[in-house]
Amino acid sequence: MRLTAVLTRLGLALAVAGMTGAAAVTPAAAQSSAPPWFDSQVGAAVQVVSVENTGGSRATVSAWQRSLTGWQQVIGPVPGWIGSRGIAPAARDGIPATPAGVFSLGPVFGTAPPPGGLLPYRQVGGNDWWVGDPRSPLFNTHQVCAPGRCAFDESASERLAIPQYEYSVVMGVNPGRVPGGGAAFFMHLTDGTPTLGCVALDRGPLLQIIRWLLPIGAVIAIR
Repeated sequence: MRLTAVLTRLGLALAVAGMTGAAAVTPAAAQSSAPPWFDSQVGAAVQVVSVENTGGSRATVSAWQRSLTGWQQVIGPVPGWIGSRGIAPAARDGIPATPAGVFSLGPVFGTAPPPGGLLPYRQVGGNDWWVGDPRSPLFNTHQVCAPGRCAFDESASERLAIPQYEYSVVMGVNPGRVPGGGAAFFMHLTDGTPTLGCVALDRGPLLQIIRWLLPIGAVIAIR
């Protein structure tokens, strides 16, 4: 996509945000003269959540917005948690590592009332699951069914009504839903421990990012 088209898309998105009352974000730092590490990897994205492994299962997380003059950091850096096995080249079922790469962001779900912002939101309860059963045609999707009555292996799937999912943003890992390619990757609330492959943040930064995200042109870049 040409730069003019990208900037037009950004201008339209920001105009929509202004009209709908999305949270305003004050730049956290001056724009660097050098492009950020993800610049050549995110295509026409206008918003990037950057996740960089700092060793083991810890990471720094920042939010960046594309402006008329380049990328500007608007949130962070803040500390975050990743998988207990750190970063992996790709997602795999049963491996508690966060996959490297660039993935879409959204929609948002959680056990709490809507947090605000522009992304679609769904409040979840005791009948909400993320299917991890690789033999099911519903693999790597959000489903609603009463425990004991679901059309997939519940023991291989994840209940969504847990404290860490007070607010969660779906990461577009394994969008083709290929069995063995991983399922249930989110950016969610931390409990202060490593994740099973997700990216976890403190409540304040997580909500700030959720309210800042636009429904088009937002990705998460992980390395």
